[in-house]
Amino acid sequence: MKNIALNNIHVALGAKMVPFAGYNMPVQYEGVTAEHLTVRESVGVFDVSHMGEFLVEGENALALIQKVTSNDASKLAIGDAQYSCFPNEENGIVDDLICYKIKENTYLLVVNASNIDKDWNWISTYNKEFNADLKNLSEDYSLLAIQGPKAVEAMQSLTSVDLASIPFYKFKIGDFAGIENVIISATGYTGSGGFEIYCKNEEAEQIWNKVFEAGADFGIKPIGLAARDTLRLEMGYCLYGNDIDDTTSPIEAGLSWITKFTKDFVNAEALAKEKEHKPERRLVAFELDERGVPRHGYDIVDGNGNVIGVVTSGTMSPCLNKGIGMGYVPRILSKAGSQIHIQVRKKAIPATIVKLPFYKG
Repeated sequence: MKNIALNNIHVALGAKMVPFAGYNMPVQYEGVTAEHLTVRESVGVFDVSHMGEFLVEGENALALIQKVTSNDASKLAIGDAQYSCFPNEENGIVDDLICYKIKENTYLLVVNASNIDKDWNWISTYNKEFNADLKNLSEDYSLLAIQGPKAVEAMQSLTSVDLASIPFYKFKIGDFAGIENVIISATGYTGSGGFEIYCKNEEAEQIWNKVFEAGADFGIKPIGLAARDTLRLEMGYCLYGNDIDDTTSPIEAGLSWITKFTKDFVNAEALAKEKEHKPERRLVAFELDERGVPRHGYDIVDGNGNVIGVVTSGTMSPCLNKGIGMGYVPRILSKAGSQIHIQVRKKAIPATIVKLPFYKG
């Protein structure tokens, strides 16, 4: 089991540490609901240094990225970030990722921790055709997500970069907390605004300490991975391994918006056909109509008790105070307002299909 650079700090703060994707990670500090509300109402900091970072450089860097990702990276200007996925050849998804354009012919791909080796092997296989310069920087970099509506105000004293001027899914490279050449990215997986800070491992402790000094007057707190999960679910963001995986297509997962058929990419022809003919099932969002907590793996049933799908993600929403979740159901039942049931132990609890996000802010 690997330790992230700030492992000792999290232990000293009393974090509950759990194995996740081969790393010891802080899952919670004071409790999921309290941490969740901190991010929604003020500002919190996640250590997500287990994520993977691949540097793609050279004159064929863009060509390789265009081949292996579903979104159109040719649209990226320097300073842009883009959500995308790696389609596989069997109508599934290898991983979802964010692609950053650092400069001409230089891109940073940020991938899920549990898929670092798989993704690296996947890209490397296709790179035999393109011969771009690939570097796996995952072991060398730390990533802090400073999230919440007060993030800009709390962090501005740490940088000469005008944080308020960085739009969503854009980034700047500049000074931060006394460190030069830090990536300050207006991204995150919470839906409450803020930044993600990419730095070298040896810089992480200084940045962490200065972030908490600067944020002290704003009620800043460390936040664990459990609250990150409830926050992303309130927004309806997909989690790899739950809502999307090697067997789910981007079309049925509602990711057509990152699947651009203006270019040739892995499995594009089959996915275009699926989009044209419409998939047999769809990933939907639902809210329970009665008290209960839907969980990953619970059956979705119809009014007669027939299994029609499975819950991929579910929780008790701290902001809505009701059970929410996502799962795959037949397309005929995927429209907002459709009625389904979630099998919670021996009881089939009625639920209604809703439009995302659950949390409207």
